[in-house]
Amino acid sequence: MESLIAKLGLALAIGLLVGLERGWRERDAPDGTRTAGIRTYAITGLLGGLFASLGRSLEAPSVLIAGLFAFTAVFAWYKSREAVHDADFSVTGVVAGLGVFVLGALAVVGDHRTAAAGGTALAVLLASRDLLHGLLRRLSWIELRAALVLAVMTAIILPLLPAQAIDPWGGFNPQQIWLFTVLTAAISFLGYIAVRLFGTTRGVLVGGLAGAVVSSTAVTLALARTATAGGNPWPLAGAATLAAAVSVLRVAGIVAIVSPSVLGVAGLAILAAVLTLVMCGVVCLSRGAVLTDAGQMPRNPFELWALLAFAILFAVVSTISAAVSVGNTGGMVVTSAITGTFDIDVAVLSALRLLGVSADRETVGHAVLLALTTNAAGRLAVAAGTGPVRFWLPIAAATIMAVGAGFLAFATLPHFAWPGKPPSLG
Repeated sequence: MESLIAKLGLALAIGLLVGLERGWRERDAPDGTRTAGIRTYAITGLLGGLFASLGRSLEAPSVLIAGLFAFTAVFAWYKSREAVHDADFSVTGVVAGLGVFVLGALAVVGDHRTAAAGGTALAVLLASRDLLHGLLRRLSWIELRAALVLAVMTAIILPLLPAQAIDPWGGFNPQQIWLFTVLTAAISFLGYIAVRLFGTTRGVLVGGLAGAVVSSTAVTLALARTATAGGNPWPLAGAATLAAAVSVLRVAGIVAIVSPSVLGVAGLAILAAVLTLVMCGVVCLSRGAVLTDAGQMPRNPFELWALLAFAILFAVVSTISAAVSVGNTGGMVVTSAITGTFDIDVAVLSALRLLGVSADRETVGHAVLLALTTNAAGRLAVAAGTGPVRFWLPIAAATIMAVGAGFLAFATLPHFAWPGKPPSLG
């Protein structure tokens, strides 16, 4: 009995939570002009729980089904009258009421944790109306289509791909390669959305930092062109340096998601490099005011052809890395270094895939750090090839110091198991 009372209490709480949001949104409406408020939704949740309990006691699921249909009919009828009176065509209230009833029933006869999570999610979705509508207004059709493509790639295509390697060296695993490809594209897409939502109108720094989540090389190129056009090179170089720090942190995030144990080898070196880049960037920014914007930020990174090209490149590099690392892990390190020059994500993910297969975490850590180093060299080459000397020279100095700091940290500081604490130096 106590268990039933607790479950009915949860059903009531779900209704109260949703009713709180609905009641607050319609708090200024005169009494008697609204079909459902906080009390109605609370009773709805409790009613769903009572029907579910009664159906289980009578061993007649039809009782719950009949109660659901009866509630839906009555609630929808009253809501239709309200809609005619207010000239409102929204069906959200009806769906919310139906959801509360079902969740109340689930709290009694199903998994109560799922019911609680569902009630919370429902309330959050209802409360996020303005935010979601604003998001839709700011997103273009191309960006929405990209999000739908991401969903299809993840939910439909991914489960259909073979889950085992189809090459003799164990490097070409279609499902794993596609998973990492979608993961990388999703991270970049989220960064792109952040750029679109917050914009670059606040200056080169905000735009550069946000754009670096998508591509620090593209940001460096845009800043170099701005410097060539007459912009103050010092703060522009500072923004490019900070963008490089964001890019390194992005790679660290990918490592933490895919193979966190590698952070025990490369984490402190990455941290040292990031701190050095941040300090150098701040110093450069302090040398003058930013008078221009960041220029054109990278385009939508989740285009279909770009995704397919990334997947093909990733598959080729992964297969080659696996082949050359058989009995020779140094070959994988060299492959990562070469690939990192033009695509850091492919290089890092290709190395991470071999962890525990043909390479240990020390070797993979070496490959990640070397890929970051060659990628920094490639980014510096872009700056030197497109920007003036006063732009790329501070970037070169910051890059050299960051690589040096990372190497020093890697050579002198202890490696440790992740998660865990570094061993004592004594």
